[in-house]
Amino acid sequence: MIQKTYFKTKDYCKVKFSIENETAEKVAILGLNNDWKNSIELNKKKDGSFVTEVNLPKDSIHEFKYLVNEVEWINDTAADRFEPNAYGETNSVITL
Repeated sequence: MIQKTYFKTKDYCKVKFSIENETAEKVAILGLNNDWKNSIELNKKKDGSFVTEVNLPKDSIHEFKYLVNEVEWINDTAADRFEPNAYGETNSVITL
């Protein structure tokens, strides 16, 4: 799930990323702001879901993927669209 919160007086949008994965012990998000090396860890909730909030610039586009248990790359089904990547797969895309 992706939830966007816009502020009239701010130049950024607060984006909440949430994912449910029954087999996950650890989930990270990569690719935001074109940063595929530094991950953002999602916090595990009591209900088993993983959540994080990130401030991203308004009027921007970001490709990203979730990395589950440091081995499995998955897309967010709630992404605005999907773009092909260099590995023959797709990346999730969020448009702000």
